[in-house]
Amino acid sequence: MVKLTINDIPCKVKEGTTILEAAKTVGIFIPTLCYLKDINEIGACRVCVVEVDGAEKLVSACNTPVAEGMNVHSNTLKVREARRTNVELILSQHNGNCVTCSRSGNCALQTLANDLHIAPDIYPPNVPKMNWDLSFELIRDESKCIKCMRCIQICDKVQGLNIWNVANTGGRTTVAVSGLRNIRDTDCSLCGQCMTHCPVGALYARNDSIHDFSLGGPHANKDVIKIAQIAPAVRTSWGEPFGLSPEFATVKRLGAVLRRIGIDYVFDTTFSADLTIMEESAEVLHRLTDGKEHRYPMFTSCCPGWVRFIKSQYPDMVENLSTSKSPQAMFGAIAKTYFARKIGVEPERIHCVSIMPCVAKKAEIAIPSINDSGCDRDVDSVWSVREVDRLFRRECIDISQVPEEELDSPLGEGTGAGVIFGTTGGVMEAALRTAYFKLTGENPPMDTFKEIRTGKPWREAEFEIAGTTVRIAIVSGLGNARQLIRALRRDQVHYDFVEVMACPGGCVGGGGQPIHEGEEWAERRTKVLRHLDAKSQIRYSHENPEVQKLYTDYLGEPMSGLAEKLLHTDHFAWEMPLSMNLDHDVKVN
Repeated sequence: MVKLTINDIPCKVKEGTTILEAAKTVGIFIPTLCYLKDINEIGACRVCVVEVDGAEKLVSACNTPVAEGMNVHSNTLKVREARRTNVELILSQHNGNCVTCSRSGNCALQTLANDLHIAPDIYPPNVPKMNWDLSFELIRDESKCIKCMRCIQICDKVQGLNIWNVANTGGRTTVAVSGLRNIRDTDCSLCGQCMTHCPVGALYARNDSIHDFSLGGPHANKDVIKIAQIAPAVRTSWGEPFGLSPEFATVKRLGAVLRRIGIDYVFDTTFSADLTIMEESAEVLHRLTDGKEHRYPMFTSCCPGWVRFIKSQYPDMVENLSTSKSPQAMFGAIAKTYFARKIGVEPERIHCVSIMPCVAKKAEIAIPSINDSGCDRDVDSVWSVREVDRLFRRECIDISQVPEEELDSPLGEGTGAGVIFGTTGGVMEAALRTAYFKLTGENPPMDTFKEIRTGKPWREAEFEIAGTTVRIAIVSGLGNARQLIRALRRDQVHYDFVEVMACPGGCVGGGGQPIHEGEEWAERRTKVLRHLDAKSQIRYSHENPEVQKLYTDYLGEPMSGLAEKLLHTDHFAWEMPLSMNLDHDVKVN
């Protein structure tokens, strides 16, 4: 342990602790812009500078370790002047048009500049121009980049994709796509982690709600039937920007608000999550009992960021992906076939919107081989949680006064198994619950698969079900997924079924979720989903009555001809740019 003093307050911390972390232990706040604990501790922004007795110059608190007897001052006149100057210099190269920025009111630089009472245009502005393909799902506004390097570090160290890099030198230094590639030519997974970790509005998702809303208002074209589906993870987070608790900001209240902006039917994607389990568990069981030796496991396919990753990094392993579509895509196909017949309308009249915690879902709906209803697209557009929250503010809706309303039927009922799709390990547990039933004829006790609910980002387990051994693994975060795949390719591990989520923590930590500067909320959102599962009346996908009726009235059975046509896809029917850094043992035809 090391003893030091910060602003005349005695402090005792472990050796190796930084001044920034030590200050937090005694309630002293030191502002930062570029800092991400254990990920980006490079002192690039120089906002966290402090004065240390005996040091010739100010030091950055985020990467300076404490020392015995150190005396630190975090708010002297010298520190405040340096901090203000550094922020003024950052602002001289920053597009300060905050009023139209997607991060207005939730921007670290905006808050800091206001707190420091910075006057405008202290230094001559030299703001770079924005030069980006605005039709791409991920948008980078160079005019707002503050060169904090967070996007580079999160993509490199956590996701392992190296999409971003530093370009130019000196005063011309900036962040650009690595290899000076066009973003469309990269192997970007569209996980969106660079967006949620950017402290300003330099990285954001394409806003599709702006264009779609002309279809959704009360005075819009009455011939268009507007339907929306709400992803499992959305119910944990949509109320956060309004300061609403998960207990109040329920999926039923969200459905009621969506109806107030002109949506005709509101459904729950947990319905199609259960449908996904019916198809995917059938695939797994077939693989387990086909009598063949499989070197690699079957991988889940419900996360489009993960699908983009394996297609670009390990194209020779794509054949091991489940052919089941994601719940979003299954919903769209059923909505424009089965549901259209139910309400007696032409599928072309239905406009299907997905409310998702994900950015990659925006790209998924454009894949030709995933649209099988006979319309141009099964899902017409995807709105992130951040988009929906801004939309509600624009419509001046007082959510606190909106009562809950039941979701619509017959695509609105889901189970606890469908709810936990939104967190890492949830898809696996939901699949195992149904696989257990199919193998034994009875439901498993609810704690049968308890051990896979928590643990490291890459965890594994083995279960014996009716004489069949099932070896499984769960992994979240693409950097962890790469390590798992490398271990598989070296024959260091062997599994039958693997769940992969691109975002750390799963969809609860998705790139379209609300942003809380310097904080990770995936874990607390996971607890909400697990609680909802525990109190669900139905907790097994195969017991969903609306899913059962869908098979009885329309699909027949899992893996039937019609189910194959509408609920499964060909992952080889579209291309992803290959990574510049393919592992040496990857075979590319």
